[in-house]
Amino acid sequence: MRHTQLRSFHAVAQRLSFTAAARELGVSQPTITTQVKSLEEEFGVELFVRHGRRIELTETGGGLLDITRRLFSDEKEAADYLNETRGLRTGHLKVGAVGPYHVTDMLAAFNARHPGLYVSVAVGNSRDTLRDLLDYRTDVAVLAHVDPDPRLVAIPYRRHRVVVMCPTDHAFASRRSVRARDMEGQRLIVREAGSTTRRAFDQAMREGNVRPKVVMEIGSRESIREAVAKGIGLGVVSEAEFIPDPRIRALQVSDAEIYTYAHVVHLRERQNARLVRAFLDVLAGLLPEAASPGGRRATARRRRAA
Repeated sequence: MRHTQLRSFHAVAQRLSFTAAARELGVSQPTITTQVKSLEEEFGVELFVRHGRRIELTETGGGLLDITRRLFSDEKEAADYLNETRGLRTGHLKVGAVGPYHVTDMLAAFNARHPGLYVSVAVGNSRDTLRDLLDYRTDVAVLAHVDPDPRLVAIPYRRHRVVVMCPTDHAFASRRSVRARDMEGQRLIVREAGSTTRRAFDQAMREGNVRPKVVMEIGSRESIREAVAKGIGLGVVSEAEFIPDPRIRALQVSDAEIYTYAHVVHLRERQNARLVRAFLDVLAGLLPEAASPGGRRATARRRRAA
């Protein structure tokens, strides 16, 4: 088994395309095909199932992909380590995030500290963002909710109150706030199941024995804002994500503590990786707690070591 065979297999398996793999590695498609075929023949296994132009991983191929992800992640980390003598002037930090609102401040601070590093951000839902982190496609992730997992280290970053949006011609529009019981029977537009904003709001309503009338489910904050503006119903959103709009009022719920949270998450096994450590050091300067000299950095180090 040769390294080139594994690299060719990994490129194809990541993209499920021989053409895309050849383009990435800068070789011809027949070369990629030959490398993968020779690997299959050498061990008498089938790594891909071909359906015309479409390919899928077999169970054996999926197991090998788990290994090559670790292999090439370690290879990249070794190269980063050897480059460390040159300082943090080169490298590519990959960040996953469930939205741009929390991550932007971190990226600005990171870029100011390390202007020579390239940063890419993949924005997606919580499930995809976490999967990319676990599959080594990203170095760090910014998530609203993280279930306990021994593979992960989660650092609390921010919390923001959830507010109720209403159109300016609604009966609530003249108020500064609403109470939880005011939501009883109100027409409500919600995010998809699993949304952290929806989860926090639903829990507060259950605890108050309040039952709004859900009339629409939309998987986009922007679309919910437009639906609220058109008078379809009320919406809920994190205060950090509310964009001022002359058609809409944002009201706090005065008698309920409803918050969404942002956590910075990384793999425990990669807490000392060069770029991950650099990002966490920048994050330490943004944390609101531990204001004494050196306190933020010490807090971040303790969390990284936890």
